[in-house]
Amino acid sequence: MRARLALILLLATPAALAAETPMTGAEFEAYATGKILTYAENGAVWGTEQYKPNRRVVWAFTASECRDGYWYEKGDQICFVYEDPNDPQCWWFYRREGGIAARFVGDPDGITLSEVAQSDGPMPCAGPDVGV
Repeated sequence: MRARLALILLLATPAALAAETPMTGAEFEAYATGKILTYAENGAVWGTEQYKPNRRVVWAFTASECRDGYWYEKGDQICFVYEDPNDPQCWWFYRREGGIAARFVGDPDGITLSEVAQSDGPMPCAGPDVGV
């Protein structure tokens, strides 16, 4: 049992992800479109994203307001731009047993998120515009 747990933890490390081939934009689009995915880092939920047609998204950190945006493919990265002015947020996505994992581009600490839940709606949005 301990060996199995150690293997699972090893496979979730940034070094293990770097050894894998990132998903293409087409693979990511086919996997995510129409779904709402919840992501966690080291077991702590980070947030949830809804993937709509035409590469549109809605993102919310846990218990935060939703932000509309879109994604695009840049080489082997998937980059996101949201409604508030910001630089693109680029990630490498990888297929994993039971879902996908994502590693943030350019982060020396190697933030790695793993899909921990999947649904088809509704998107859990907090904030003042809920229900509007």
